[in-house]
Amino acid sequence: MKLCRHLLSSLSLAAMLLGQSAVALAADESPTIQTLAARPLLPSVSHPWNGRDWLDRFYAPRGYAPAWNRQQAEAALALLEQAPAEGLDPGDYQADELRRLLDDAQASQARRDVAFTAAMLHYLADLRLGRVRSEYHTAGTDPRLAHFDPVELLRGALGKGRLADAVAAAEPQVPLYGRVKQALARYRELAREPQPRLPSPRKTVAVGDNYAAVDELHDRLVQLGDLAGDEPSPQDGLYDATLAEGVRRFQGRHGLPETGELGAATVAALNVPLAQRVRELELTLERLRWIPDLPAGPMVAVNLPAYRLWAFDRANPAAQPLEMRVIVGQAVKTPTPLFIGQMRYLEFNPYWNVPRSITLKEVIPKLERNHGYLATNDMELVGQGGVTTTVSAETIAELRSGKLRVRQRPGPRNSLGAIKFAMPNPQDIYLHSTPNREFFLKSRRDLSHGCIRVEQPAELARFVLRNDPRWDIDQIQAALQPGPTRRVDLPATVPVVLFYATALAGRDGKALFARDIYRRDPELERALKEHSDAAASK
Repeated sequence: MKLCRHLLSSLSLAAMLLGQSAVALAADESPTIQTLAARPLLPSVSHPWNGRDWLDRFYAPRGYAPAWNRQQAEAALALLEQAPAEGLDPGDYQADELRRLLDDAQASQARRDVAFTAAMLHYLADLRLGRVRSEYHTAGTDPRLAHFDPVELLRGALGKGRLADAVAAAEPQVPLYGRVKQALARYRELAREPQPRLPSPRKTVAVGDNYAAVDELHDRLVQLGDLAGDEPSPQDGLYDATLAEGVRRFQGRHGLPETGELGAATVAALNVPLAQRVRELELTLERLRWIPDLPAGPMVAVNLPAYRLWAFDRANPAAQPLEMRVIVGQAVKTPTPLFIGQMRYLEFNPYWNVPRSITLKEVIPKLERNHGYLATNDMELVGQGGVTTTVSAETIAELRSGKLRVRQRPGPRNSLGAIKFAMPNPQDIYLHSTPNREFFLKSRRDLSHGCIRVEQPAELARFVLRNDPRWDIDQIQAALQPGPTRRVDLPATVPVVLFYATALAGRDGKALFARDIYRRDPELERALKEHSDAAASK
């Protein structure tokens, strides 16, 4: 019994000494950690966050003692190595260097500890806020940092031993983000499979025609999910109705006219390397990280390159969204900018106040050639002296100087159609209807001066007015008829998100691709390379 008590006493003493040794070790490392923690997280300020004091804020409350044990470090490495699932690069977080530090028994504990903290803070910030600054944010501090603090998130996760929960909490809380992640995983798998190039036909192939590569086409459509795997291969090189239906589905997912016929544009899209589709999905995940936090409730989202609008209620994610085609700004002259507006009111039978840029570039030259241009287009000149339709050298000079402006009266010729969805902003961008309904049938619809023309104006009006008992669909239809201009203030503002993504995923999980009409993908690639270079120079 005495031996047992002596043994226990010895073990207790050893434990106490080990504890003191650990405390002493931590104390020995504290000055070095404090020095390392004084550095900014990244040397560059091109990204939407700077992390200048994040390391110090993390370590100061713990007296600059080490924070990581081996098990936690292994868990962090595993998460960083899974960064490609989020469209991120483990190299940006020095995953290989962290592995070397972890396995090097001679490595400085302080350096190792701060390196793991810095990598995880960097990763969490990139995941929620994005790696590069976008049009949605000014040069100031990202307002999301008022509610999202990577330091507190990492500190809490380490304390509970649940680093994976921190990563999940940092992901953008947008349902679309999860769908795009799933599509990215699938296309990564597809990109590992062979992809023989399909020959472009000399003329468009319709049902009943021969096509030399029908077997390869069949396999490609099955691979991409546009044909069921149990669909039999076509016979005798014949382009049959089954293949045509698969091609139609493919065309619908890639922003092509859904003819079901095999032409040069469709074959070109079929031949796009799947590695490129993977990259497009990765870029979309980055762009989704840019979107600011939005309150629950109704909102409208427009994806410019897809020419598509969705209206939905974030408080009811299971409900089917309102979806329609749109027309956006011309790629060469007047691209629609990215921003988030607040729709505040509608105008039925609106006047079109012609923007000054259009007045100078288009209206004045036409007036100089044809003084009857105003009358032909139901336009008038407005100034301090009132309204006039008289065109002369004097009125043209006043128009050029800004003393007069041009507006178009309500009616069948009005460029805004029967309704305007107003969201006051410096760019003077808004949503509106249009008398030119035939333009919605075009596959490429960057045709406007920057504003967004909507295909179903009555349905969109019903969506934003649905909580106002004074407005049902019959009352809206009546207000859309020719008549006096009428302003209707919304009961509450509705956010309108104008974003840009060349790859998305539908509610069914299928990947959707669009043409890069504004050539924004190469711009984003350059910005991301600058970010990676900055991360590598830490």
